[in-house]
Amino acid sequence: MIAAGLLLLAVGAVDLLRQMVHTRRWLAFTLAAVALVAVSAGLDAVIAGLLAVAVAAIWTWVMPERGPARAGLWPVALLGLTAAACVVIARGRPRPGPLGELWATYRPTDTVSVDVILLVIGCLVFLLESGNAVVRIALRSEMGEREAVQTPPPDAAGSPSVADGAEADGGAGAPRRADDPPADALRAADAPRRAGSDALPAPTEPGDAVSAPSPVLKGGRLIGPLERILVFVLTLAGAYTLIAAVFAAKGIVRFPEISADGKSGNRAEYFLIGSLVSWVTALAAAFLVWWGVNAG
Repeated sequence: MIAAGLLLLAVGAVDLLRQMVHTRRWLAFTLAAVALVAVSAGLDAVIAGLLAVAVAAIWTWVMPERGPARAGLWPVALLGLTAAACVVIARGRPRPGPLGELWATYRPTDTVSVDVILLVIGCLVFLLESGNAVVRIALRSEMGEREAVQTPPPDAAGSPSVADGAEADGGAGAPRRADDPPADALRAADAPRRAGSDALPAPTEPGDAVSAPSPVLKGGRLIGPLERILVFVLTLAGAYTLIAAVFAAKGIVRFPEISADGKSGNRAEYFLIGSLVSWVTALAAAFLVWWGVNAG
């Protein structure tokens, strides 16, 4: 079980670092790897920690930040099967290493081992940014070339585009329709922000007032992780009625946008694929923890 927790923690941490750190990533990755190996040594699982670091390094190659994944969703499936096998084969230990002894001394209950705690932490970290990556890859794999054409390019600073945030919210940002403004016009209007300049477009007439551009929201990168964590926690708590309410609330909020899709159905398909992949990821993580608790 400790191997599953370290594995998910390593993969989730590397995706978080790729999202938050844009310079000297090698230093951040090195420090994170050293910290993970130190924690695994304190839990008497050094080999599992080293393997988790190696898997995280492979993950960064097969699951790029932008563009199609090199192997589709196969890395996600292999990661899930490996974590499940670790939980089934290696059950929780009562006092694993110095950190296990410390937890056994101060833990509030005798029914939860430190291996289970690390598994929960690993699942939570994985659901944050790695869950977004899984949703993006699923959407791009399903939408095919349409997604590659319709997704706006990243800005000059290398920050994710608005479409990435929409995909992370389970498909909230739908593909471009025929009546939408041309991509060239959108890029021209967005040029001052992408260039990092505070300059505003010049007024067309001497008396025209120049208004500041409206902020670009990237709520999907926050809504998606919060939704998955909420589903994860509610599933472990057995609050299935509240989970159904969360699903229904999201459908109600997105209903006007989906209704405006017309006959193409692209927005509805986009929403359903992203939402289902996000929910399945959270439910699978909750089931993994449930199995570890009951098996340990």
